[in-house]
Amino acid sequence: MFNIADLFEQSVDAWGDREYLVDERVRRTFAEVDARANQLAHHLASCGVGPGDHVGIYAYNRAEWVETLFAVFKLRAVWININYRYVEDELAYLFDNADLVHLVVEPEFVERAAKVAPGLPMTVIGDEFEAALAAQSPERDFAPRSGDDRYILFTGGTTGMPKGVVWRHEDVVYALGGGIDIISGQRLEADADFVAKGDAGFPLAIHPLPPLMHGASQWAVMGQSFLGNRIVLRERFDAAGAWRTVADEGANLIMITGDAMARPLLDELDVNADAYDLSSLFAVSSSAVLFSQTCKDAFLDYFPNLVITDAIGSSEGGANGVAMVSKGVTMKGGPTVTPARDAVVLDDDLRPVEPGSGQVGRLARFGNVPIGYHKDPEKTAATFVTGPDGVRYVIPGDFATIEADGSITMLGRGSVSINTGGEKVFPEEVENALKGHKSVFDATVVGVPDERWGERIVAVVQAREGTTPQLDDIQDHCRNHIAGYKLPRDLVLVDQIVRSPAGKPDYRWAKATAIEALGE
Repeated sequence: MFNIADLFEQSVDAWGDREYLVDERVRRTFAEVDARANQLAHHLASCGVGPGDHVGIYAYNRAEWVETLFAVFKLRAVWININYRYVEDELAYLFDNADLVHLVVEPEFVERAAKVAPGLPMTVIGDEFEAALAAQSPERDFAPRSGDDRYILFTGGTTGMPKGVVWRHEDVVYALGGGIDIISGQRLEADADFVAKGDAGFPLAIHPLPPLMHGASQWAVMGQSFLGNRIVLRERFDAAGAWRTVADEGANLIMITGDAMARPLLDELDVNADAYDLSSLFAVSSSAVLFSQTCKDAFLDYFPNLVITDAIGSSEGGANGVAMVSKGVTMKGGPTVTPARDAVVLDDDLRPVEPGSGQVGRLARFGNVPIGYHKDPEKTAATFVTGPDGVRYVIPGDFATIEADGSITMLGRGSVSINTGGEKVFPEEVENALKGHKSVFDATVVGVPDERWGERIVAVVQAREGTTPQLDDIQDHCRNHIAGYKLPRDLVLVDQIVRSPAGKPDYRWAKATAIEALGE
């Protein structure tokens, strides 16, 4: 049975002297990362962390993030990804819901973390972190591990607060970590199969641009380690810095989140293309958000031989499909992808949609799927269902159709969530913040199309009588309750919010009203 820590240690034994991890401060080989992870694991154990305990990682992209994730898994504990954009209300909920027993934290975030979780033991990255490692053994002397060990990925929930998707290591390796051979479509059955895959080519340099708090980047640093590849990190995204890193490190592949990163990268090339030697780059991989054909075509104008992939997936369903990008293709809403093994489209009766029928169904996956949501049996029951064929499916909420050739065309989220720059934002949470403003009587929040971010957030507001709320004042108020990327970017005032007889918001009306008012 596959275990993530075991797979990493196997890579260390195969390629110990090979450079694995580079950030803006340090360079580390596989063996160096392993030794430091062992030291950190021993430190965490000395603090009382044991199998099944939850350890938060609250930091920017950096080597210590990766060292911590492997250290925690070496102990058979569970690391919890923490969104560094969260404000205190969101953090307080997450820390409590995630049952944290320890926190590895960036110095910048210590004060905030201590305020929302007083008494939570912390190891602060920097001098304290290094001293903790120096006091411990770099040896591997850990108990045997299992494919049943847990991996939890926290993502946005339908109430707007984060929810933890609970995976077994064995399942998540197959769903996200490369447990399927992409050439043959066959499942890998033994740890050694990963080394064989890694030895079949040459080491690549992978530069994931999204934050490690998101699943796609997590699986870049883990999954690529199993194949002996090198990971290059930058603390935070900026286009010029990303291109400098590609040039300086000879990066072969960059990972992006659609237009939110593609447009700044392309804009930088429009101005300064001659400033960078990008001859090493031969692939771009996008996931999580709209990657427009306009941006795909622009990349191919700059790099005619570039391999571009547009992937679909979710925290609950893993990697569900991928499209190889060609120039000038017309997109039907989302991409049309070759489905991953075990990905299907189901109708309302949980039966597979007939290919080529044009019927709209919901994207689903069976086989290696999560156990459910952490501490949320109701959401688990709604998302993880058993069909009439007795098969257990995960249905995250994406609408799709299946083409005659078996490919899947994405049509959009089945919920009213807003996807802005790769971040999922749920209207209820923003509405709740809005309604605390003294001039807001009622509000509905929707997303409207945006060239860079995929969608931007619009507040459709019914003001209290005698008041005229202003956008900047609304934003200042909301900033105290929700993260900055969740703030409304436009404000539309209406005489009355339209709701259903049961009092539910009419999101279709609100979106049409916002688009008309803004001239979109």
